[in-house]
Amino acid sequence: MQARLIGLLALLAASTAVVAQPSKRDTVFFDDFKEGTLDRSKWNVEVTGHTVNDEQQAYVDSAATIYIENGTLVLRALYKPGYTSKQGNKYDFISGRINTSNKVMFTYGSASARMKVAGGEGMWPAFWALGKGKWPDCGEIDVMETVGDTTWTSNALHGPGYFGNTPLVYRAHFSKGTDATQWHVYSVDWTENSLTFKVDGLVTYKVTKAMAEKYGRWAFDNPKFLILNFAVGGGYPNSVNKVSKPYYGLSQASVDKIKAGNARVYVDWVLVTK
Repeated sequence: MQARLIGLLALLAASTAVVAQPSKRDTVFFDDFKEGTLDRSKWNVEVTGHTVNDEQQAYVDSAATIYIENGTLVLRALYKPGYTSKQGNKYDFISGRINTSNKVMFTYGSASARMKVAGGEGMWPAFWALGKGKWPDCGEIDVMETVGDTTWTSNALHGPGYFGNTPLVYRAHFSKGTDATQWHVYSVDWTENSLTFKVDGLVTYKVTKAMAEKYGRWAFDNPKFLILNFAVGGGYPNSVNKVSKPYYGLSQASVDKIKAGNARVYVDWVLVTK
């Protein structure tokens, strides 16, 4: 149990985290989802009925899309044709998104999550951090993002002058025999002058303040909150897979997977340390 509760220093294998125990004052936030239900003192559940990034789902507050199973958080995308949001928009898919806004905000430190994700063209889960205020001025840190090609995940930063198709992005490819559908620890070490991304304790990408300031203001000196979400389809998947039918950025095989109830993202734990 101690090894699950605390901070990441190294990994012996892709599926098992080897962690050391920091002092309590080092731990800013920790959740290992052992309570049986989502701890809403730590997490907000987002409900959205407007489309961003041409995503094909609405986010709902439902035990069908956000739940705890055997001590693991599950975000599940479901096929629900004709779902109508409060804004009157219609969707064929629903899914889950949670965040720590106003509950856990942190500036600098390390944020990590142990996750395994669903594969398939257009499956778009992410673990990221966002500042409050107008985007992209508030700054966005994408610790883990994938659009269904399970051979890689991406790291990225968005801020004023470097957003959308940001130049500050990197695809971290897995070694042969390993992919994103297996358990991995995704993390970022955030300082005043840099952000260093890691997968399973190995550095994948580092962005310095000087690198970002070639394009615009450094947007990473303000408090951020964490986000976990599972989108389906949309602009980023389409830019990679070029799929436009049956849904924008979402292939028929992925639709079939969602219909079968097999589109799930699993989160074992989330940790933030100073």
